[in-house]
Amino acid sequence: MEQDIKKWMEKVKGKEFDLSKDEDLSIALMNLISLEEHFYFTAMKTDNSSYLGMLNSVRSLRKNLLKRFVKDAKGEEWCISKHLLAASMRLMEVGTKELGTGNEKEATFYFKEAFELYSLFFAINLKAVEIKEIKSDEKGLKSRFSDIVKKLVDCCKE
Repeated sequence: MEQDIKKWMEKVKGKEFDLSKDEDLSIALMNLISLEEHFYFTAMKTDNSSYLGMLNSVRSLRKNLLKRFVKDAKGEEWCISKHLLAASMRLMEVGTKELGTGNEKEATFYFKEAFELYSLFFAINLKAVEIKEIKSDEKGLKSRFSDIVKKLVDCCKE
């Protein structure tokens, strides 16, 4: 893992990163994706199409902000990035609900999976890894990316 971090640091040498700002922005993007979903479901449940206008406004903002991460997208990296954030957010919410029912073991499972997807988002968009390097193992897509993000992303830096 230390070798992976050193390798990535060599790739980004001379470039400035404020990962605390990026972490805040990625969480904002998660919430915008969630708002899109809520406006859609509310429009359908209430039969009130004005919610679709709000959905479109939020979608426009989300697209503009996602451009700050996804640069020079290859293939479907744009959609992959959006869905990594959306899936991560939903798994966090499921984990939170499990935690609320006292099921800490199940909550921990969902939280870890959410963080792996979140880390993969950063690995792809900070060009820490080429898509072709991503391999699945018995644990899934993971491990080294979340270890790198744990060391590099700190929302408490001002």
